[in-house]
This record gives sequence, C-alpha cells and structure tokens, in this order.
Amino acid sequence: MHFNAFFLKSFRVLLLPLAVLYGGVIWLRNLAFDKKWLGSARFHFPLICVGNLAVGGTGKSPMVEYILERLLPHVAVGTLSRGYKRKTKGYLLAGENTTALEIGDEPMQFHLKFPQAAIAVGEERLVAIPQLLQDRPDLKAIILDDAFQHRSVQAGLNILLTEFSNLYSDDFFLPTGDLRDQWSSAKRAAIIIVTKCPTELSEAERQSVLASLKPLAHQKVFFSTIDYGTPYHLSDPQQKRDINLQDEVLLVCGIANPQPLKTYLHQKAQTYYQLDFRDHHIFSVDDLRQIKKQFDQISAPHKMILTTEKDAVRLHKFKEEISASDAFYVLPIRHRILFDQAAALDKYLLDFVLQFPLSPTHE
Repeated sequence: MHFNAFFLKSFRVLLLPLAVLYGGVIWLRNLAFDKKWLGSARFHFPLICVGNLAVGGTGKSPMVEYILERLLPHVAVGTLSRGYKRKTKGYLLAGENTTALEIGDEPMQFHLKFPQAAIAVGEERLVAIPQLLQDRPDLKAIILDDAFQHRSVQAGLNILLTEFSNLYSDDFFLPTGDLRDQWSSAKRAAIIIVTKCPTELSEAERQSVLASLKPLAHQKVFFSTIDYGTPYHLSDPQQKRDINLQDEVLLVCGIANPQPLKTYLHQKAQTYYQLDFRDHHIFSVDDLRQIKKQFDQISAPHKMILTTEKDAVRLHKFKEEISASDAFYVLPIRHRILFDQAAALDKYLLDFVLQFPLSPTHE
C-alpha cells in the first residue's frame, strides 16, 4: 500500500510539465474574466456559491445541506447543480417521481432530505437560474453547488472549501497535484471553510492553517469536522441502528475520498470489509447480488452493510428488493463547525439573504 502511494506520487511528479501547461491555461482563463474579455453576469438576487479549488471530496454536498438546514426555516431556498453523470440534458426541476438517473446523485440526495426545497440541475447556470426563478418565484435564495469555477455567473456570496489534510495553499495543478484552479482564485471567496479537521483541532494547528492560507482582511475562515449520525435503514429510514464494537461491517462505497469514513469505522466497529466502486457509480442488479453475496460470507453474528448517503440515492431503486430484515444501513454525515463559530457562520448566511441587496458583494 505504501509502495503504491509512493509510486503514484512519483509518477505525478513526472507529469509536472503538463501541470505547468494546465496552470497556464487556467491563468489565461481567469485573466480573461478579470479583464472582462469574457462576460460575467450578476443577478440581482441572493446567490450562494459553494465550491473548491481542487478535485475530490472536500465536503461540498454536506455543506450545501448545512446551508439548507440553516436557511429553510426562514426563507424558501433552491439549489442548482450540474447533475454530474445524469442521463438527461439541460434544465430540470426535481419533482415527486424524479430519480437519481435524471438529476444526479447529489441533487437527488438534497431532494430526498429537503423535499420543501427547489432542487434543480442545469449545465448552463446562466440559463438555468432564470428558469428556476420562473418555476419557483417564491424563492429567496439559490445555492450554486460546485460553481466556483463557473465564472460566467457572479455569486453574491462565494464559499470556498479546502480539506485540512490537503490545503489548496500546499497543493499544485493537475495532474501533479489536485488543483483545478489557481491559488489566487481564493481571493474571490468571502468565506473559507477548512473541512475534515480533527475533532480536537488545537489552537496551534488552527493558527498554522491560517498562516498557510493567508486569508485577506475581509475573508472569514471557519473550521469544520465530520459528524456521523446514527445509521438508518435503506428501505425504512425510521429504522435506525448504532454501530458497536461487536459489529463486522461491509462498507459499500463509491465516493471520491473514503478515508475519513474508514477511520471512523476503524474506531467504531470490530472490523470492516470494503467493497469499492468508482465515484458516482451507477449500481446494477449484478452489483446488488455481489453486495449480498459478500455480506453472506461474513460469518459474524453481529454484522451490517453500510453505505454513504451519496451511494444510497443510487441504491434507492432497489429498496423493494432490500427488505427491512436485511441489515442494509445508510450512514448520515454533516459538518460541525469548530471553535464555537457555528452561530457566527449561521448569522452570516442568514444576514446575506435577509439583508440583500444591502449585503456587500464579494466577487
């Protein structure tokens, strides 16, 4: 395992010329927007952009859910995503019979957890935003999911996420590193959130991160850790079960960065086995058979199948085949803001929406 990681890192270093070329293209693109050679539209409406500078999982979907939870009790909110790997094209607003194949797994997850929100997808956000506002004129805010690089639309509030163990300030361009945007693009963010921090992050570690990120005077920096909830049954969400040290767990996982989840299971369960799938994998009947077969091979008296909420929306189509007696559970995840800063972040979000257009713009 360590040899493979070393080999992969060494191989990526060899691709440095490609990374420099890629970085140059990104620099020219951003320069074109900065100099207004490429057009960028601003809507007279509260748009909140959630994004990052790197590829991989920094916790964008849980952050969208965090914002929905904070705003929905006060105002009507919608989300707009690209709908990665969906089987449809163009703009689509989720309805009662919408599936993950039509809108993608993350938007479907939002739709199932927040049925009162307007969940839409559309590759061209410049076109999709007016369509969403026409369909839902009651909306008071729209969250743009993974739209930090989509500069044809200027959001009033940009929220930039970066992972504690892979800060954008310590990273480099693809394919040598994980960056898909240049470091200086971080200046467009009003809020920077360092995600997946250790639960007991020290003040010294916090200051070290701040020294690396070098935030501008107007930028607010928050730190969050992952909180896992009580697993609920895939076919019956009201049926819940804790993980305990007697359990052997079959982890069914198709997400970009499962390492925090592995660390959590290492602490909570007796042991776990992992059945890996590619990120955004579309599960088939054969996959379900493979999952059940591998689960049956676990001889422990206390065992369960565990999957992520993101994977669960792509397994939801099999809920009739997964009975309540099958130990097939979904592990919920959420951000928890550290250093007693949650109230400050929540107020910032709500003030931006309620005081718009009095709120300052941050682009």
